[in-house]
Amino acid sequence: MSYPNNQNISTQNMQSDRPLLIAVIFLVVIGLMAIFSASAPKCVEMGLNPLRFLFMQTAGVIIGFLGLKFLSNYHYKKLIGVTLPYAIFVIIMLIMVKIAGTTVNGAQRWLNIGPLSLQPSEFAKPAVALLLAAVFSKDTVIMDNNKIVTAFIPILIMIALIFTQPNLSMVILLLATSVAIYICAGGSFQLIFWSGVCFIPLLVFKGLKGYQSSRITTWLHPEADPLGAGYNIIQSLVAFASGGLYGVGYGSSKQKLAWLPEAHTDFIYAVIGEEHGFIGCLLIICLFWTILQRGFVIAMKCQDMYGKLLALGLTFSICFQGFLNMWVASSFVPATGVPMPFISYGGSSVMVSLWMVGILLNISKDNVRRGRFGNVGRNM
Repeated sequence: MSYPNNQNISTQNMQSDRPLLIAVIFLVVIGLMAIFSASAPKCVEMGLNPLRFLFMQTAGVIIGFLGLKFLSNYHYKKLIGVTLPYAIFVIIMLIMVKIAGTTVNGAQRWLNIGPLSLQPSEFAKPAVALLLAAVFSKDTVIMDNNKIVTAFIPILIMIALIFTQPNLSMVILLLATSVAIYICAGGSFQLIFWSGVCFIPLLVFKGLKGYQSSRITTWLHPEADPLGAGYNIIQSLVAFASGGLYGVGYGSSKQKLAWLPEAHTDFIYAVIGEEHGFIGCLLIICLFWTILQRGFVIAMKCQDMYGKLLALGLTFSICFQGFLNMWVASSFVPATGVPMPFISYGGSSVMVSLWMVGILLNISKDNVRRGRFGNVGRNM
């Protein structure tokens, strides 16, 4: 695979994008509070320590921030050299999931390594952004067949393995991120259109599992099966309605006690809506919007195409996943089972999300360096 040359440039003493970091810290703190509130009753019911999920999430947060600190000081162009090995590592983990993965609720998505439980599909998110940014930044000729094949073979392998878990929500996220980077690199809208025309009907009629296709029917008419397929979304909407404008107060959610399944993971936004009302939900939206805005600003200010595409891909991946979780909980789109970055319970999710932010912060540091010292190193 042909990549741009690496740069040995230090950004250790440069200041990163402070609004982005502050928004992320707020989301992580809100997430820890929400996880404790949503999971404590479940832990008590199971006879476990009420702080169990909070402790486990805190461990993921600590590892995530350590990675964020490292990556924010590790020049992003040095990542080019490890992109393909990292993608191969992700593929190996996904294959191990198929061989010896843990199945929960009919989905085989987790890999237990000693006391650790990892979800390898989360690690595919930065892999896709790194692969496509490296390939599409080298040349303005987007449709170079060799580059397309070299980049998309590992991506398609990852998507195929994730689809068989099954994890359709992650497949949608990876495909959407790929399309976003491709378009920003100057790709053809016509190719995307015709690919969608061919791919979507094939997915709907041939690729979807029975329960996946039923989610679309349930989304349109949840009241048709209020105690079955439509139960989750109905209880989520009840939580939002109960919260009103200001919410019922932290820790006072009733839906999390017995009615709302997966209250600390997929539907944690509904618990936040019930406890903190519309104001709390609006705060979450504003924080993700801040990440989106700062990520795009970082991309626009970056002087090289690799940094631009990488920043755009990482930002899109984080924010699209966050807004998708909100849309699912609010019944704007069919249920997908996607967690909310930084907030939903899941060590792999919070670690990878924070590492992606670390790369964004490093790109922002490089923008500061260029602003201070001009165009030094432009032709490196």
